[in-house]
Amino acid sequence: MRVDDRLDLHERINELRARRGAVILAHNYQLGEVQDIADFVGDSLDLSRKAASTSAEVVVFCGVRFMAETAAILSPDKIVLLPALEANCPLADMADAERLGRMKAEHPGAKVVCYVNSSAEVKAESDICCTSANATDVIAQIEPDREIIFLPDQYLGDYVRRVTGRPMILWPGFCPTHMRILPEHIALKRKQYPDARVIVHPECRSEVALEADEVLSTGGMCRYARETDASTIIVGTEVGMIHRLQKGNPDKHFVPVTEQAICPNMKMITLEHVLWALEELEHRIEIPNEISSRAEAAVQRMIATG
Repeated sequence: MRVDDRLDLHERINELRARRGAVILAHNYQLGEVQDIADFVGDSLDLSRKAASTSAEVVVFCGVRFMAETAAILSPDKIVLLPALEANCPLADMADAERLGRMKAEHPGAKVVCYVNSSAEVKAESDICCTSANATDVIAQIEPDREIIFLPDQYLGDYVRRVTGRPMILWPGFCPTHMRILPEHIALKRKQYPDARVIVHPECRSEVALEADEVLSTGGMCRYARETDASTIIVGTEVGMIHRLQKGNPDKHFVPVTEQAICPNMKMITLEHVLWALEELEHRIEIPNEISSRAEAAVQRMIATG
């Protein structure tokens, strides 16, 4: 596409955004062009709060389906749009409400902590949601003698278990993108950049997390990048994060642990999708009331934890 065509696309999106009274939210893993057109860029917790607090009538959520569902749960009076309906999260798809119901029956009285990377139906069966940013705080607040079911990410769960010392029943789910990051990738990059610091996401394999200098949510990575004295940072998460970090810290050098850490679902939304969503007000994400009301309680507890 020519530069003039790109500028025209930006102008049309901006015009429609104003006309629709819309806000565009983009996750840190989105394409750089989508992050750049968004009103807010952030991690799941950041965007959940923005969706809940915005006065906009229309929310265009550039992410994957569970994120748009969370926005719809928090803002049932708003039009929530997912520009690419097929943008699902494989991790979220690894858990379902029926199997969770059976696990709860096997562990009566257990507290169900559900990572926000999950469907609305799974959230509705949970006591409280969490993000990678506040998972340790959520677990730390649960009564010491209470059994805990944590789903769907076993690696985030294992990380939280190590930090808090709390035993947990872990659902056997995982993020395929973060699974591509291996300890040998870190070893290779440390040889190439001996003075660099290594930060990884807690969705990474446990053996990868143990090799890192810091294990951080994407929001935590942004704060770390601003505050660290390190001039080179090796980043172990989806490669879209590099755009956000480099844009916010142009004086520092960010290196992906591996170029293979790409989530194809997070890359489905383009500027053309955003424009189409605003033109047609599609695809609308709507959650049935009987599910939304129960899921909202779990999500609001997550937000209150901070």
